[in-house]
Amino acid sequence: MADYILTTGDMAMFKPSFGAATVVPLPGTLSGSGKGSIGGKTICVEGDEGNVTVPGCMYQTPQYSIPGVGTLSIDSLASDQKAQKTSSGGKKVLLKGGDFNAKFEVSSPAMQPPPGPGSPIPDSTPSYSGNGSFVTTNVRAKGS
Repeated sequence: MADYILTTGDMAMFKPSFGAATVVPLPGTLSGSGKGSIGGKTICVEGDEGNVTVPGCMYQTPQYSIPGVGTLSIDSLASDQKAQKTSSGGKKVLLKGGDFNAKFEVSSPAMQPPPGPGSPIPDSTPSYSGNGSFVTTNVRAKGS
């Protein structure tokens, strides 16, 4: 099924639920490396999603209520987010599609308040999985 082609400047919007963790997500911005353009913006192709990283996002869990910080990234695309037929420069173009798989990597762990006197207990989970979707400004060109 045809869907809108992603271009430079389109947004990756991460959902806040990452398993046990709740993340305060910030949007990521795509930067295209395709050979063509739509409306003056470079087309995004397979592999460009790997350049989306959003550092500095806060998170916490029910157990670790003192917020921590980490980085959001796109882990993998859904099957409907890579064109089957449409390509640019020999690579499949990226499509708006459904939800991608996302990863949240902890850089400063959330903490659990101590049960008594003492230091807070850090979250030992190094990463959490979630998802997100793309928002595109392209409403003209579709790929399939």
